[in-house]
Amino acid sequence: MQKRKLGNSNLEVSAIGLGCMGLNYAYSNTLDKQESIALLQAAVERGVTFFDTAEIYGPFTNEALLGEALKPYRDRVVIATKFGIKLQDGKQVQNSHPSGIRESVEGSLKRLKTDVIDLYYQHRVDTQVPIEEVAGTIKDLIGEGKIKHWGLSEAGVQTVRRAHAVQPLTAVESEYSLWWRRPEEVLLPALEEMGIGFVPFSPLGKGFLTGSISKDAKFDKSDFRSIVPRFTPKALDANQSLVDLLKEVANQKKATAAQIALSWLLAQKPWIVPIPGTTKLSRLEENVAAADIELTQDELKRIDEALVQIVVEGDRYPEELEKRTGL
Repeated sequence: MQKRKLGNSNLEVSAIGLGCMGLNYAYSNTLDKQESIALLQAAVERGVTFFDTAEIYGPFTNEALLGEALKPYRDRVVIATKFGIKLQDGKQVQNSHPSGIRESVEGSLKRLKTDVIDLYYQHRVDTQVPIEEVAGTIKDLIGEGKIKHWGLSEAGVQTVRRAHAVQPLTAVESEYSLWWRRPEEVLLPALEEMGIGFVPFSPLGKGFLTGSISKDAKFDKSDFRSIVPRFTPKALDANQSLVDLLKEVANQKKATAAQIALSWLLAQKPWIVPIPGTTKLSRLEENVAAADIELTQDELKRIDEALVQIVVEGDRYPEELEKRTGL
């Protein structure tokens, strides 16, 4: 697979990564341990070198899966994980105090069966801890050899600038896809200016852009999408025109809707690395193959012109979760 560098850093990863949350967390169609390990190892064999997890996924069990599955390939892969969200009395709470970060990094190192974390994100901005204090702690951990690179997840531009001034960021991870383009407004130009890479999660719209989710889809209460406004029957029906556009382009390229959605992201900037997640080997292979599809300037123009006519319905997060983003 093609490789890309995240921003001005020397961190080189596969052009398509793998978001690992859904293997055993947040969605209803999860895998058991051995199935997860098999899929992770299949990804490596197909050229994926960039794997994304987090302490809170599980909690803890997702990191442990990666640690076991990727140990034989440790020198060939880049593992990104995240700190800053803990489970307390059944609810997620934020904790990016220096002592909390140090506790998290030690736990992640142990579960990932490694002596260094390649890319360590603050999962969400903690309004109780100045970002300069977080960045200072990370700087110390990099100096101690426990972290190679760091990043922020779902942070706003001003926070990114403040953090970057203390300890240069390698990447920012946020949602970005054909049906969530807000990063284009101010975030992407700022990242380009600062030489910071961008890692879009949910690049396939949590499955919607694959064309496999109909307006009649039902989501189990264990599935995160059951509380997402964009996945109500009304919104799914209203947003179908976006999938129709993707399918139309895909038919002409002898590709799939998902591959066009990923190829479109790759075409935006050379320092963008999407991390689609999946539990199916066939989808993994489909996503990996998207790196070989090149959209022409005319095709990109046509997609952009069509998108102007499409108004996506439904918020991407419930109000409570949206409050945690873009700070």
